[in-house]
Parts: sequence; C-alpha cells; structure tokens
Amino acid sequence: MDVRKNYLNGQWIGANAGDEVITVVNPATGEALAQVATVSREQVKRAIDDAHAAFTSWRALPAKARADYLLAIGDQLNKRGDEIARLITQENGKPLAQSRGEVTMSVDHLRWFGEECRRAYGRVVPNQVPGKRNLVIKQPVGVVAAIAPWNFPLVLSVRKIAPALAAGCPTILKPASQTPLCNLAFAECCEAAKLPKGVLQVVNGSASMIAEEFLNNTLVKKITFTGSTEVGQKLIAGAARDVKKLSLELGGHAPVIVFDDAALNRAVEGVMLAKFRNTGQSCIAANRVYVQAGIHDRFVAAFVEKAKQLKTGNGLEGEQDVGAMVNEKGLTFALDQIEDARRRGAKVLCGGKRMNRPGFFLEPTVIIDVPPDASCMNEETFAPVAPITKFEREEDAIAAANSTRYGLSAYAFTTDLDRMFRVAERLEFGMIGINDGVPTTSNAPFGGMKHSGWGRELGIEGLDAFMETKHVSIGVIE
Repeated sequence: MDVRKNYLNGQWIGANAGDEVITVVNPATGEALAQVATVSREQVKRAIDDAHAAFTSWRALPAKARADYLLAIGDQLNKRGDEIARLITQENGKPLAQSRGEVTMSVDHLRWFGEECRRAYGRVVPNQVPGKRNLVIKQPVGVVAAIAPWNFPLVLSVRKIAPALAAGCPTILKPASQTPLCNLAFAECCEAAKLPKGVLQVVNGSASMIAEEFLNNTLVKKITFTGSTEVGQKLIAGAARDVKKLSLELGGHAPVIVFDDAALNRAVEGVMLAKFRNTGQSCIAANRVYVQAGIHDRFVAAFVEKAKQLKTGNGLEGEQDVGAMVNEKGLTFALDQIEDARRRGAKVLCGGKRMNRPGFFLEPTVIIDVPPDASCMNEETFAPVAPITKFEREEDAIAAANSTRYGLSAYAFTTDLDRMFRVAERLEFGMIGINDGVPTTSNAPFGGMKHSGWGRELGIEGLDAFMETKHVSIGVIE
C-alpha cells in the first residue's frame, strides 16, 4: 500500500524508513483504505518557519490577487469534485450525495471569501480634535494553524483556510487522522492553482505533538479549531501562555422545538434533515426533540414512518440516506445511549440496533418518552438517534432547550410570527433555524455561545477573525 505524502512548503514529503504512518480505515467496510506519512516535530517547526517566510509577500499582494488564487483553487476543486467526493465517502462513511454537497459548499466558501477579501474595509472616524485625522485599518494576524475534524473533513478545513488566506495569513492545516485524504487532495488543488509555496501546508501526525508546537511556537499568531469542548479547553489553557488568538467551534447539543402551530410536513422534513444528515455526526445535528402535546402524536407517527424509509448502507453503493459511523467507538457510545434511555423508561419505536453487516452501521433510531436525565438528553449524540419528548407550554420548552452548557445551534418550527421572533431571541444559541433544518450558508456567521466556542466562522465575521484592527491617529503637521 502506497504511503501518501504531506504537503510542506510547496513539496510533497513522504515518510522515512521506520517512521510511523496513519492507516485510514473505510468505516463502511472496516478495511484499510490508505496510509499517510506522519511529520516529526522538527518538520512542524520548519513548516511554521516557511509559513512565516511566506507571510511578507502573501500579505503584500493586493486583495484582488489573493482573490484570484482563491477562485482558482475553487475551480480546481470543482473540476475534481466527483473524485474528491468519493474520497470523502470512503474515509468518512457518509453517502456520496452528501459528500458531493460538501465539495459544493467548500467551493462556495472559497468563492465567497475570494470575493469578500476585496472588502476588508477600514474606516475614517470623525475627529474630535481640530486638525487630527483618525483612521482604522485592517491587517492580517500572521501565521495561522488550523486543526480540522473528521465529520465534515473538507468543508470544515476550507472554512478555516479560505478566510485566513483571504486575509493574507499563510496557513498550516492539521487534518483529522481519520480523514486526511480529501485534505491532501485539496492541497493538490492549491498546487494546481499555483498558490505560492508556504502559503498552505498540510501536516499529518500526532495531534498532541502538533498542537503543542502550534501553541508554543511564537511565530504562530492564531489557532483555529473545530472539535470537542474538552480539547478546546486545553487549547485555551495552552494559548494563555503566549496570549495566542483562538477561534474555537466546539461541541453542540442542539434542541429542536416543534410547536402545535407548526406545519406538520415541513416540521417532519426539517427535523429529519437536522437529525439524520451526515449520519447524525454533526455538531449542529438535532440532539433533543421537544414536541408540543397537541401535535406530538401526529408528529411522532409521521417522523417514525420517514425514519423507517431511510436507506442505510455503504455510501458508494446506490442512493443512501444514512452512511456508516466513523468508527467502533462512536457506534458503541450511541448504543450505550440508546440502552440508557430504554432503562430509564423510554420507548424505542424504530432502529436501536447495530446492523448485521461489515462496517460501523447503526439503524436510524427514534426514541420517545425520553426522561430529562437520560444520557442522550445531556451528552452530545454523534449518531442517527432521535430522542423525542413531549411538552405543554412554550416557556417549558425554552427552559429545557437552554438547560445545557452548550450553545451552538437550535431549531424551532412554528407558523406564529410573534413566536418566531420571541423564541429566536430567548434561545441561548449562536445559530437558530426557524422552519429550517440546514441553517449554514457561506455569507452568514457560524459559531456558538457558552461552551460551544469562541468567535465566528463564515460571513464577514469569518474574514475579520483573521485580521487585526489598528487605529492610526494623525496629528497636525506644521
């Protein structure tokens, strides 16, 4: 089996004899898919040095020139879309159609920030002292280290790389060890677009070693990370030593509230998307579904019927709705949550079992009458498991939705305009989907409150996250 190389300073660097390699496993089969070389700490240091060396010329390029590079990378990615989508499905397990959607969104992110970087405006502030002028300018922060997760392995990398490059910041990407292949293919797209060397590099290897170098190396001015709250807290502690800038998109435990006045079919379809997209392995996935008493029974009947119709299997074999979970550990955790809910009195209406086939497959599962102390109502569920509970009053549903340390995303389904605004304002989450199960878009901010992270990605906020704001006060020149 060939060993894939890392992309360092414009060159493809393989493993030396005796070096450890990462074995990438196909979750749909449990079989080895590929091997990837790992980097040493010295190579990470050198990558940071090379990124710092590239910073002077990259930041000096006019925004239009940086935009042209981003648009060219997007064109290369679009050209190889089907091939890279297959890679995502092979290493992540999601259905091929959803992998194609991930490539499409990645291209859109590149195009959005390619266009937005021309609009990194400063401003002139009216002076309060005669003769003075006050200017506010935006400048890139410097070398950026990006750490990406496995659940959306391409788009969540691009969501960090695109705005950083647009702002003028060379970037070093550490992909998740489960899903490095699509990121190496993305580096090939950057190379084909003739991105200058050192501006984008990809390093695979020990997460703790690479993160430690990112934290301790003073040339790294910012770390942007998507992953668990626990790892995010460690990054916060490590970044304190150097007061290093962080953007953190951390855990979620998204509630869905379905009110009596909701359009039933739209609510069912919306919750299906919010729950089962990406096999439920999404930080904005619906984790807790609260349904008002008047619509509860009809919603549950329709929702269970839809869940039973979901096609689950290898994402490369036909049109699947739900794919494999990423590994055995995640599957076992989900099965434990289902059993915990059942022990506490909940009823499993469909699914609930591991599928009798190779790979890491869980039947799409719907549970009702789930008590508030059940594990799935308190811990993030990265699986196709939908726990449903009944509520009577709006204020009770909002209180239950907010009763979590997380604050990434929340959903509500209603046709009452007053309630729409009232609920959106009272829910303590960074993103609210009203009658919308997929609220993410390139031109609007993405991020959470409380233990779900710091800062925002996407939108104008996504570009600003990689820039320093500088005030220039000009006095009277005599």
